[in-house]
Amino acid sequence: MLTNKQKQFLRSESHHIKPIFQVGKDGVNENMITQIGEALEKRELIKVSILQNCSEDKNVVAEQISGGTESEVVQVIGSTIILYKESTDHKEIKLP
Repeated sequence: MLTNKQKQFLRSESHHIKPIFQVGKDGVNENMITQIGEALEKRELIKVSILQNCSEDKNVVAEQISGGTESEVVQVIGSTIILYKESTDHKEIKLP
């Protein structure tokens, strides 16, 4: 689990990052979870945007993705989810 200080740090780190995945009307599927998991391993910190045509609640989507990828939800802000998972091979982010 991330502390509030670590989440604050990760939020500031994520400002310049653009969302690399989009969740649409089909919601979250296995293929998407696999791809997000691979991206988290490479980058550690990513953003996922939720499109307006997505019928599921953004917090439910965030829980589905974080559960499937074993990552932490840093923040759900507007229609964007910020996710963090410590990388085993590409560790770059040093948490406070």
